[in-house]
Amino acid sequence: MSISDLFDSGFQKRNQDHFAAIVRVAMSDGVITDEEKAFLDRLARKLEISENHYKEILKDYKTHPINPPVSYDSRLERLYDLSRMVYADHIKGEDQVALLVKLSIGLGFKSENAKFVVDKALSLVDQGVDADTFADEIKNMNR
Repeated sequence: MSISDLFDSGFQKRNQDHFAAIVRVAMSDGVITDEEKAFLDRLARKLEISENHYKEILKDYKTHPINPPVSYDSRLERLYDLSRMVYADHIKGEDQVALLVKLSIGLGFKSENAKFVVDKALSLVDQGVDADTFADEIKNMNR
């Protein structure tokens, strides 16, 4: 196995784990709505999740760990994706928000700040901001 194969498989595994975390949020209310399914389909393409892995993850999403990204910008990107998923079914169910708080801690946000970060994230998604504005607002939310 070449080094590029190892890199690719590690990259794919991280994407699959990230996708599984988003599926976990979608399934927190026991149902994947049409809007959530459309979002999952788009995200699977973006993350280069194969059809077989897509079906496997939907079936067994809880076996995938929540692997926090190394960079802060990557954490914000994942938080943006997760927040959009929670918002996709016009929440705001307490179970989904609580799960998003847990996932944000799993992504590396401090537990004492996670609720504030999630509230801000959901507010920004509600406003329809793009990923760049989202990241900037979260980075500067304490100003």
